[in-house]
Amino acid sequence: MDIVESVLNLAVQNPAEEDFSAADLTWTKFGTAERHDEVALIPYDRVDAFIIGECSSPECPTRFHIERGRKRARGTLKDYKTDEYLEYKLYWCSFGPENYGEGGGVLPSRKYRLNTRNRAARPQSMRGCTCHFVVKRLYARPSLALITYNERRHVNKSGFVCHGPLDRDAIGPGAKKIPYICNEIQQQTMSMIYLGIPEENVLEKHIEGIQRYCGSNAKVDSLASQYVHKLGMIIKRSTHELDLDDQASIRMWVERNKKSIFFYQDSSESDAFILGIQTEWQLQQMIRFGHRSLIAADSTFGIKRLKYPLCTLLVFDSRQHALPVAWIITRSSAKPDVAKWMKALLGRASSVEPGWKISGFLIDDAAAEIDPIRDIFGCPVLFSLWRVRRSWLRNIVKRCGNIEVQREIFKRLGEIVYSIWGGVNTLSALEELTHDFVDQTAFIHYFKASWVPKIEMWLSTMRALPLASQEASGAIEAYHVKLKAKLFDDSHLGALQRVDWLVHKLTTELHSSYWLDRYADESDSFQNVKEEYIASTSWHRALQIPNSSVTVDDKDHLFAKVSSQKDSNVTRIVWNPGSEFAFCDCAWSLQGNLCKHVIKVNMICENREGYKPSMSFQAFKELLTILWKKPMDDSVGLDLSTAWAHQMLDQIKQLVELDSSKNIGTVVNNMPLKWVSKKGRTSIGIPSSILALSSSCKSGSKNAVARKKSQKRKRMSRLR
Repeated sequence: MDIVESVLNLAVQNPAEEDFSAADLTWTKFGTAERHDEVALIPYDRVDAFIIGECSSPECPTRFHIERGRKRARGTLKDYKTDEYLEYKLYWCSFGPENYGEGGGVLPSRKYRLNTRNRAARPQSMRGCTCHFVVKRLYARPSLALITYNERRHVNKSGFVCHGPLDRDAIGPGAKKIPYICNEIQQQTMSMIYLGIPEENVLEKHIEGIQRYCGSNAKVDSLASQYVHKLGMIIKRSTHELDLDDQASIRMWVERNKKSIFFYQDSSESDAFILGIQTEWQLQQMIRFGHRSLIAADSTFGIKRLKYPLCTLLVFDSRQHALPVAWIITRSSAKPDVAKWMKALLGRASSVEPGWKISGFLIDDAAAEIDPIRDIFGCPVLFSLWRVRRSWLRNIVKRCGNIEVQREIFKRLGEIVYSIWGGVNTLSALEELTHDFVDQTAFIHYFKASWVPKIEMWLSTMRALPLASQEASGAIEAYHVKLKAKLFDDSHLGALQRVDWLVHKLTTELHSSYWLDRYADESDSFQNVKEEYIASTSWHRALQIPNSSVTVDDKDHLFAKVSSQKDSNVTRIVWNPGSEFAFCDCAWSLQGNLCKHVIKVNMICENREGYKPSMSFQAFKELLTILWKKPMDDSVGLDLSTAWAHQMLDQIKQLVELDSSKNIGTVVNNMPLKWVSKKGRTSIGIPSSILALSSSCKSGSKNAVARKKSQKRKRMSRLR
């Protein structure tokens, strides 16, 4: 085929059919020998007929959407080529190319995928199709359109047919006719299958979802049944072992799931293995709940049982439950490696929401690197006590048989932690503890081996950083318990040393569980799932206990009693009330968890005299005391301290008002009204210094122009 270098040499084609496709046109190579495309010239008013014909292909039925478009007005170009455009539109097949599984890529004009836009009436609309073409309305001849077909085949980057009847991965025999299934319905169906819900219940909810779009229809129900059954078979037959070698299997998984990876570094002699996983839904939740809020880390999970420890980043959702938004699998805690994946995570969030920023980062490990958090996220770092408390309580119950000894040891350890503000000698307190409980050899041996060498590091971290609240600690612990139940099931003990198994469990069962929890809560559906989700933290369970069920010993402050709501004959005793290290005799607490009885008793005690404030409040008070200390003299430093204190006080008032208000409208109405002149409305949010500078520049330039005009008039008058 000869190469044509000018549009003037192309013949205008106008097929007689009402709708026509690329097969009805003669395509010509246009351009140069080094770079050329296949083009066809048609009347501009037949473009819609061409698009309809392309969508009606029996081999690959689809829809095309405008991915990118540009326009220019007539008369804007003085010199132009024969193929310059008046209107430019890039049409892309609605089945792609956002399926990384077979080599697809993100659409060129987008940095991320919008979940709210479902571009094709197919259950798997993101299939990686690379078919696209460009329509140019010619500048020199507006009645004609130049069609440039960049890829005519409906294939992905691997060259495989990716949708339509010829697609071997199509679900069900009627895949091309299947009713509209948006991402929400598909994710709901997959989540229910992953969680082991019976197929009959899955199908019922699935049909309810698609009937919102196409109504009740016997054929639709039949096709939906095939879809659910086939999807269930695919999920049940899927395996985490893509290769017998675990490292090779992970490489294959990463290649197939690039859109769920925010950082990957393969292990080598110089580099540690790092895999950062974040699905698109998790990215959305991190941006939504993490902006101007907190991110917490459940670090070093499975350090003894898994091949590589797991670190989970959590945000607190609308109910202040911990929601996993990223998983990092690595053994390295070195500062350069931590900085790598943190920069990648922040970069991914910033590419979606440029102004995204967090207000604080919660850590639970005293050995964690703090500098990368402060340098990259630019926020304060807080410390959560939940890991220390859980570890001590579990080992006390495990290694000490007498419950009176258990609660006394736990109380003494709590006093050591509380002493970080009292100037107590830690070594002396530890020696006294080991001397008083010398007969508890199993626990003392464990404590000396595991905690005494590093307890000063933990206490200094608690002393240096603000401490997180019991609500936050309870939410993180609730996630940790759920993660442990999902991963350390007896049926999976043989696979714990494989990374591909861990990745598979996280991205299927655990991800589906949290997705369904959030969906049930926001859509007010799946009432049993919603109720379990709301009651999944000890803090929310404690809120359901009435104050009348709690009896406090106000005389000696030794214990408190909590009556059971289910059985009036059952009463739980909480020793050392008002402390984070309170000891309850319920089964949940004896497993090392922060139970609802301890939280409820502490809620009651914080408003009574004679009880210590919580450690988080004590740390907050210490911070305010440091800020309150004025300079030695009545200097500018005092003014600066006063300004900072007032700024922080205003922010705290706004946060408390927003958090305690049940109607956001009342908060908005109480905000001060700011009137902006029409001329300055476009400058809202621009620093005043820049505005002043720009206005002065404009006034200066106007004065200069006026001066030149006056000088010109003077010269003209002299010539006359």
